[in-house]
Amino acid sequence: MSWQSDNHKVSFTGLLKMHSSKQDLVNYYVGIDVGTASVRAALVDQFGTVVAHADQPIQIWEPQPDYYEQSSDDIWAACCTVTKKIVCGIDAERIRGLGFDATCSLVVVDKQFRPLAVNYEGEHTRNIILWMDHRAASQVARINGTQHSVLSYVGGTMSVEMQPPKLLWIKENLRKSCWEKAGYFFDLPDFLSWKATGVTARSLCTVVCKWMYSSEEGWNDDFWRLIDLEDLVEDKYEKIGNQILSPGTSVGNGLTPEAAKDLGLPCGIAVAASLIDAHAGGLGIIGGDVKGHNLPCENQPITSRLALICGTSSCHMGISETPIYVPGVWGPYYSAMVPGFWLNEGGQSATGKLIEHVVQGHVAFPELQAKAAASAQSIYTYLNSHLDLIKKSLPVGFLTVDLHVWPDFHGNRSPLADLTLKGMVVGLTLSQGLDDLALIYLATIQAIALGTRHILETMQAAGHRINTLFLCGGLRKNPLFVQMHADITGKPIVLSQEVESVLVGAAILGACASGDFASIQEAMERMGKIGKVVQPNHKHKRFYDKKYEVFLKLVEHQREYNAIMQGI
Repeated sequence: MSWQSDNHKVSFTGLLKMHSSKQDLVNYYVGIDVGTASVRAALVDQFGTVVAHADQPIQIWEPQPDYYEQSSDDIWAACCTVTKKIVCGIDAERIRGLGFDATCSLVVVDKQFRPLAVNYEGEHTRNIILWMDHRAASQVARINGTQHSVLSYVGGTMSVEMQPPKLLWIKENLRKSCWEKAGYFFDLPDFLSWKATGVTARSLCTVVCKWMYSSEEGWNDDFWRLIDLEDLVEDKYEKIGNQILSPGTSVGNGLTPEAAKDLGLPCGIAVAASLIDAHAGGLGIIGGDVKGHNLPCENQPITSRLALICGTSSCHMGISETPIYVPGVWGPYYSAMVPGFWLNEGGQSATGKLIEHVVQGHVAFPELQAKAAASAQSIYTYLNSHLDLIKKSLPVGFLTVDLHVWPDFHGNRSPLADLTLKGMVVGLTLSQGLDDLALIYLATIQAIALGTRHILETMQAAGHRINTLFLCGGLRKNPLFVQMHADITGKPIVLSQEVESVLVGAAILGACASGDFASIQEAMERMGKIGKVVQPNHKHKRFYDKKYEVFLKLVEHQREYNAIMQGI
């Protein structure tokens, strides 16, 4: 789901600064973000201002249900296109560093680094298993059945969205055509840093969060042998990474001549060890100065903050000074996002994707499209306005008093860690009009916010002390989405000054790699700026407490229904 303007568009927001007499005093950093459906790039100055940004869509193939594939060639080409756009006309000497973030998708190449098909059709162009691909459901069930001790670092249950089950699926289903020919398996963020530098080093962020690497003990040979992937142990982990770098570390000798030509950037500029996209979003927002905003996290440690990154899916990033084990929540991961802190990562597998699915699948969607176009509004802006029209004297959220959604249309990532859960809607009528579409849209947004509350309460119960949410990602542009999260969690929400916090996070990596900042923490404080604060309406607390009771009942009933139907 996108709240962006048209694709292929480049915008410049800092031209006065760029062309001022002080231009020679300003350094710039390039951040490249590869999301699920598009690649975006931003030119960010040393003060954290996005001077220029551009985006371009990328292809997704869905050969069958729950199978999602992409192309590393397509993604790299898009990276080059958007980067050339944002640096056009900029003094190359002022561009000091480059940082990448990307989805945690699995890239497969052969020993000569050529794309290798991850599909039965043998289409080598499609060499990426997308993060949201669930083809490895049986493999992850077997891995979880081992109850190996490393699973304690993923909340006790590995997700099908992580890399070990995907690797096992490839070995069991594409042994001859892919597994035996593979030279390297990359997380997408690491593929991009390799493409830029020619160095196969991996980021600590990717291998700790998605590959079961321990920042303290390294790879666990026993785990990989137990899940029948002993081949990776025998070659000393060359295929999945035996050189691990902290995020923001300068990789190799910087940008290679070939990559520099592709991207339109100076040869040799610093390239940072990368981050997963959600972690870049956290980096871009969680460290901002909140003085003067009357927030409960002011004068409190950074551990009182939770970064909420909301796009196609949502990630809930909480950090702590000591490891906290949260059932159903990934982590604790040491130094995976902010150096020196442990990270717990909750998440919802489909949020923006779910809203899009619900809205576009409704019979009234063509009517919505036509009316939104006629009023020169996005469909979501129009829906928000329509809800204001039909609410009458009620607060808008109260319109769903008898309409409830359970949002796990793509399984539950956190805190239940149950891939088998499905979506639910309770309270449907025979209505098929625009009012009905607006109500189901509202109920879906509320369900996502209730899911965030469920994750947050689970993290709090395990020992986190979170009092403020810092929200970024595409959905932060939807004021209804933001307000529902504030009202339903009962916590203030901080929005960054820059809309593109994920891109700022990627640029922070490049800034750190350049040596212009002493540490990631310093770059976070200098470049991550706070914008608007959205306060919860505490007058609505009783209503949302009741909605939350119903929310938890929905999953109880679903599990009861599933138990009844077992064995049929």
